[in-house]
Amino acid sequence: MFTALALIPYPVIDPELVHIWGPIGIKWYGLAYAAGFFFGWWYFIKLAAGKHPIMKREQVDDLAFWAMLGVIVGGRLGSVLFYDLDKYIAHPLEVFAIWEGGMSFHGGLIGICTAVIWYCWRRKIPLAQVADRVACVGPVGLFFGRIANFINQELWGRPTDVPWAMIFPKDPLHLPRHPSQLYEASLEGITLFLILNLLFHYTSAREKPGLLTGAFFTGYGLFRIFGEFFRQPDANIGYLYGGITEGQLLSIPMVAIGIVIIFMTLQKAKTKAP
Repeated sequence: MFTALALIPYPVIDPELVHIWGPIGIKWYGLAYAAGFFFGWWYFIKLAAGKHPIMKREQVDDLAFWAMLGVIVGGRLGSVLFYDLDKYIAHPLEVFAIWEGGMSFHGGLIGICTAVIWYCWRRKIPLAQVADRVACVGPVGLFFGRIANFINQELWGRPTDVPWAMIFPKDPLHLPRHPSQLYEASLEGITLFLILNLLFHYTSAREKPGLLTGAFFTGYGLFRIFGEFFRQPDANIGYLYGGITEGQLLSIPMVAIGIVIIFMTLQKAKTKAP
């Protein structure tokens, strides 16, 4: 039992920035996702249509729209199917209440992959090069998404007595917990962004299409698996086989896929070498 008081108070932030009328308002959760899309779109322009162009500017804007749609639809459906299907079967209209939270990264990944593959096939644009640039941008959205989780007081960490523990006001047990949302924002957002973009700008990885995509899959999967050791499992799911969590179970295939992509990309580059 953790009885020690949290030494860092949770910075209580009203989830609603501006209340307009009735159920209508501007929420920090939505603004965080909007910021992720905006900065991601801006940076993708620089990577895909800037110094090393692979697409026309209007194609970038089109792809950004479809990618955003893929993230929203896939993220919401992933949350429904992977984490809380019984709840949404009982209350189907709540599927559309995305402003209340409840977005799955793995579902969003499937959505954006579908959108990118479809768009590149339709426009006859090299998929691997586009995917690499999307991978470099992806951590931007992940960072803002985790900050949104923190503000919304969801997906908090496991009980702990570390000096930086926090008590989340929405936690019915009022226990000091790991601020795991911030851990994940640092790992999946900042650290992964720096790794991928250093590889893109300062190594030959950009000349091996697919390598950065594989690095994203592997890096995210490993960071997520590690971060889940500090995150409280979803109450309706709990721990799975051998004590692993749903997030870890979904991330293990990502690591495997990433390693396969990296291996195939390096093998392909080796066969092309003089």
